[in-house]
Amino acid sequence: MHLFIVDGDYLAAEFRRKFGPAHTYDFCPAAAPDLLTRLGAADAAFDLRAWPELHYEQPRQPLFYHTSCRTLAEIFRGEAPPFGPVFGFCALPTLLDKPVLEVSLYRPEDAPELAPLTAALGTRHCLVQDRVGLLTPRVVCMAINEACHALQESAADLPDIEQAIKSAHGFETGPFAWANAIGAGRVYEVLEALYQDTHEARYKVAPLLKSLALRNQSFPL
Repeated sequence: MHLFIVDGDYLAAEFRRKFGPAHTYDFCPAAAPDLLTRLGAADAAFDLRAWPELHYEQPRQPLFYHTSCRTLAEIFRGEAPPFGPVFGFCALPTLLDKPVLEVSLYRPEDAPELAPLTAALGTRHCLVQDRVGLLTPRVVCMAINEACHALQESAADLPDIEQAIKSAHGFETGPFAWANAIGAGRVYEVLEALYQDTHEARYKVAPLLKSLALRNQSFPL
């Protein structure tokens, strides 16, 4: 398959690892003057912009929209439905290249197209609700936030918190290292979107994490 990815340079290596060398890849800037022509050559398209908008080009290919911070329902509110199937997925660094691709639906009638599509892409998939944070991003970002609260409250030193939460959740990576890999700014955006969606205290961003995100800094490991 020929995969067309908008604004995906930051995830290029992970896309290639996830879907493999059997496919060809076109990583296209959102402002590229030939975007429409390049989209027309694709078998499937991925839009990683903060507000995906490939549907305005009226493609009939399957579309995958990065929906960690907003739902498909929000994106298509008041919009004409796309011609082809559209799916939500997570495009946060480290969370794409997993054995199972988390996918959300905008229209239930698109579900039958998902299994043959993901088989052609060479990945297993699981359906999750069209909710902010999907599933794995929600869990990972919440664990990172929990670690930040513990650190700023001096519950323990950073290495001890890193190991404790890594063990408690069964993560391969500790929360601070994971935050650095994803990017504190992206973690902050997911948590802020979750808090605005649910108003649940567990998603309220820890001041330490917010400060690092706004300063574009990482945890000192």
